[in-house]
Amino acid sequence: MAALVIAEHDNASLKAGTLNTVTAAAKAGGEVHVLVAGANCDAAAQAAAQIGGVARVLVADAAHLADHLAENVAAQVVAIARNYSHVLAPATAFGKNVTPRAAALLDVAQISEITSVESADTFVRPIYAGNAMATVQSSDPVKVITVRTTGFDAAPATGGSAAVEKIDAVGDSGLSAFVSREVAKSDRPELAGAKIVVSGGRGMGSNESFHGVLEPLADKLGAALGASRAAVDAGYAPNDWQVGQTGKIVAPQLYVAVGISGAIQHLAGMKDSKVIVAINKDEEAPIFGVADYGLVADLFKAVPELVEKLG
Repeated sequence: MAALVIAEHDNASLKAGTLNTVTAAAKAGGEVHVLVAGANCDAAAQAAAQIGGVARVLVADAAHLADHLAENVAAQVVAIARNYSHVLAPATAFGKNVTPRAAALLDVAQISEITSVESADTFVRPIYAGNAMATVQSSDPVKVITVRTTGFDAAPATGGSAAVEKIDAVGDSGLSAFVSREVAKSDRPELAGAKIVVSGGRGMGSNESFHGVLEPLADKLGAALGASRAAVDAGYAPNDWQVGQTGKIVAPQLYVAVGISGAIQHLAGMKDSKVIVAINKDEEAPIFGVADYGLVADLFKAVPELVEKLG
């Protein structure tokens, strides 16, 4: 049997998480096929065909799939899922929206946010905010899985030559309708895929301090900006900057935590970063327990000094 990856895309290009999901699918065994469901999505399908390790790309092209409404995409998945032993999607807002519906329609249990594939039927996933890892074995005929992308290397985006096949699109479910989309635009890297992330917490004190202190550092490092839940709740940063169990899971090469105490919820979202640097005036802050480098200092003095040293 083969594994099916549900591609996350914008009809023109693939989202980075699809590449990590392909790696996970390959480890589950068998051929890897990719489903590209959208409208006028040939460019995304061609990008999927170039991924190393992908054997086949299935394209469902219809107007009602243009905005990737979960009900319609899930129905499309279910229409072909019986041909596969595994159905996988990235554990992003997109994947988490589609896979529970598909699993329910297939009458199987979903396995969420896997970080490792032990065998074709056995997977490892975090529980208790990442404080414990559960090994889960499934006997379901179709295993519906979301993949924590930080747990798997990205598959090569080029070098593949998969066959591209058009398939019949399912009808519009009529259960939901697309109204509008507001997309935040930024010159900075996307948080989930950034190689360097600078995050601020409650210790920043105010919206003005958050941006005034952290933005120069992020500019120097070419980093994405993130925030703890406390900083988001306080209005210092927008919701889509939140890093943590209920925010985004990141694993950059460098994670700089400024004024972040290190609550379990936040650590769950960034502790897999390659190098963690913490700046906090409280030497007992839990963040220092996971940091590779820690500086006990007043952030309002330390960060400007760091920016100056970076030139």
